[in-house]
Amino acid sequence: MKLLKLKTKTKILLRLVYEVSQTLNGKAFEYACLKSFHNLLVRTQPVNIEASPALITARDAFDDAEINLQNKLRQAADAATRVLVRLEPQLSTPLTNVPLYLSIQSDAAGRRGDVRDVLAIRRQNDWEIGFSVKHNHNAVKHSRLSQSIDFGSEWLGIPASTEYFDEIRPFFNELVELRRARALWSEIDDKAQRFYIPILSAFINELQRLNAANPGIVPSRLMSYLLGRNDFYKIIADSSNNMTIVQGFSILGTLNRAAGTTVPMMRMPRLRLPNDIYRIYFKPESDNTIIIACDEGWEVSARIHNASSKVEPSLKFDIRLRGNPPSIFTHHEAW
Repeated sequence: MKLLKLKTKTKILLRLVYEVSQTLNGKAFEYACLKSFHNLLVRTQPVNIEASPALITARDAFDDAEINLQNKLRQAADAATRVLVRLEPQLSTPLTNVPLYLSIQSDAAGRRGDVRDVLAIRRQNDWEIGFSVKHNHNAVKHSRLSQSIDFGSEWLGIPASTEYFDEIRPFFNELVELRRARALWSEIDDKAQRFYIPILSAFINELQRLNAANPGIVPSRLMSYLLGRNDFYKIIADSSNNMTIVQGFSILGTLNRAAGTTVPMMRMPRLRLPNDIYRIYFKPESDNTIIIACDEGWEVSARIHNASSKVEPSLKFDIRLRGNPPSIFTHHEAW
């Protein structure tokens, strides 16, 4: 039993170390992307990098990375830049709208509903595009559930029901007691059966209730919450395949515009948000992940987990787009 608990604690520690490493690598990739844009575009126009605490954090993460990783991040970022200048003529065709401003957003922007990490701005004509930068992963949100968090209001603008809170309260009350006892997750047997499955089941029930009571509203608001309130490009560095993936999420139609008479070299369609939820179910052979399948090709996976080795009265989601509309612009650029 002691050996089993030691192995469990080791797994939790390794996971936490991995998550910290992923966060730092993500910040380093943000800086690599910003510098790649700057190094290319400054050859033909004035480009200002805006100073901020977020820039310092990203730069330090890049500078502290191993040389081999730095080189890979540069290659991945340069691949993205090659694609994006063909999609966005206003990056390389300033006309009279100079300088171009480049900035890195703080994590607080994401909490306010803006998923973009790096921004390119021309203030003279109110033009702005943003990039969500991912290093070897494609998560879109890391939301929490607790007995005090109304996910209906926060995610959808529709309050969750008293039935939902009544359903989850006993499980989070038990987590409160375990925290008072300074318990560790590694000491809890059958945590999936005791907490993950019943809380996820309550979440599924509530999402279905809200969808039934508000037909045609919940699916689009769910995707708007996950994707943020702005159009954006997603840049994913796939180091194992020496590939950068660029996706365009143009729902409002603010991406892929001409610069004067200069039109984009590649065209990108606007996306339609879903209107219907087909099915919500547990992922096969999983006790901590659910799938939300919608029309228009949208499909979401949401994995619930404990974000700390210590028991806390909340659980965290890792939410990813498992399926995208077939019309979404996706480009794979080798490096």
